[in-house]
Amino acid sequence: MTAGAEQFELKRRDVVKRLLAGRGDLLVVAGLGSAAWDITAAGDTDLNFPLWGAMGGAVAMGLGLALAQPDRRVLVLTGDGEMLMGLGALATVAVQQPANLAIGILDNERYGETGMQATHTAFTTDLVTVATGCGITDAAYIKREDDLERECPALLDKPGPIFRVIKVRAEKLDFVLPPKDGVHLKNRFRRALLGADGIA
Repeated sequence: MTAGAEQFELKRRDVVKRLLAGRGDLLVVAGLGSAAWDITAAGDTDLNFPLWGAMGGAVAMGLGLALAQPDRRVLVLTGDGEMLMGLGALATVAVQQPANLAIGILDNERYGETGMQATHTAFTTDLVTVATGCGITDAAYIKREDDLERECPALLDKPGPIFRVIKVRAEKLDFVLPPKDGVHLKNRFRRALLGADGIA
């Protein structure tokens, strides 16, 4: 197991707040658990789509959204545990090559919602290698402040698909919960994206 995840330089809430500052019309899909709390702590908006369930589905959902809305930038933010459960989606991202999709993995090497048990990334699994092996050629780590400074613009603007694993400190944080009503979350997102006609 990788030692010292509790000492990683970057803190997840700070990273997400910086990514989403001045976000404009960015569409954000967040995996269940900590990533959903992180985007909410940065400011809950109608263009956030936090998952309350469907573990492993964040990248697949972001891919579908990017393909359906090719003129809009889509950012998926999720955790290492959630990504590990949905690795097959990366192969489909690589085949589809959506230029408007960015994927950020907030990797604290822990399952934060079930007791901070170590995930596979604390041992031998390298998510950047997995992504490149699937065919996503623009994949890299963000481990330090200078990396983040350089890569923030890429996640927000660079033609995709791009994949970044952001190594963040393993820490317990207060919950900042989005609304829990899934129908409400779906409807507010569709209304913000498509207007009143988007609500069937």
